[in-house]
Amino acid sequence: MTEPEPEPEPESRTLDARGATIAYDVRAAAGAGDEPALLLIGSPMDASGFVTLASHFTDRTVVTYDPRGVSRSKRTDGATRSTPGEHADDVRRIVEALGKGPVDVFASSGGAVNALALVAGHGHLVRTLVAHEPPAAPVLADHRAVLAACEDIHATYLREGMGPAMAKFIAVAGRRGPFPDDTSGDPAPDPAAFGLPTEDDGSRDDPLLGQNMLSCTAFRPDADALRAAPTRVVLAAGKESADEFPARAAAAIAASLGSELAVFPSHHGGFLGGEFGQHGAPDEFARALREVLLAGE
Repeated sequence: MTEPEPEPEPESRTLDARGATIAYDVRAAAGAGDEPALLLIGSPMDASGFVTLASHFTDRTVVTYDPRGVSRSKRTDGATRSTPGEHADDVRRIVEALGKGPVDVFASSGGAVNALALVAGHGHLVRTLVAHEPPAAPVLADHRAVLAACEDIHATYLREGMGPAMAKFIAVAGRRGPFPDDTSGDPAPDPAAFGLPTEDDGSRDDPLLGQNMLSCTAFRPDADALRAAPTRVVLAAGKESADEFPARAAAAIAASLGSELAVFPSHHGGFLGGEFGQHGAPDEFARALREVLLAGE
């Protein structure tokens, strides 16, 4: 039996982008040969969320990064909002800095939104994109209600702080099926029920609730540009996520591209192996991802 390749140590690097310094990590596999590098990206989740998934691809050079305004990637422009276009440009700079030609990308959640923007503008840099559960509301028939709920989360954050807003976010992210036109009469979820703080600490620098919430969920992928790109684009969703907002968006984008939705094991964070205290089915998830990537060769 062939022994698995030892897991390479990540090498941390930085680059200058417009309005930010971007930190990224390269796990260079000695036996990768001409195999494209594999980028694992999220948003606002940073590189630490992909430690388990990266450990399943020791035969390839794996790159992870911290999105602008998160962890090691510091903003230098003082802005409090980020857009998918800005994130896509940051990833473009990373790919170009690698100098290894087209890469494969697995992108999750907001990272999948940003990766769709990347491929629409710079498809020549990406061989295969697996976009897992992008929360892009405009592709849904009930998009006005979904966006209203997202706007309420953001407004709650600015008004009351992280705990009440994150409680609403958890409820919205887990809601199954189309959103009702009016949820204003729904009782606000109790932050304490989710182990969240009930007191407002006054901070307003949360990258999910503040920086990315509105621009990410309001992004409409450019289906024409994605179809015209040389990139193989695969939309994916977790088996347990069926009928939740990001999974529904993934299915709608796949339909707009005339492709089938790839169903992955587990849920929205199915690749997690204990990061942030969350567990999916990382072994099965990694096998499914590898199969999808190999199908494009």
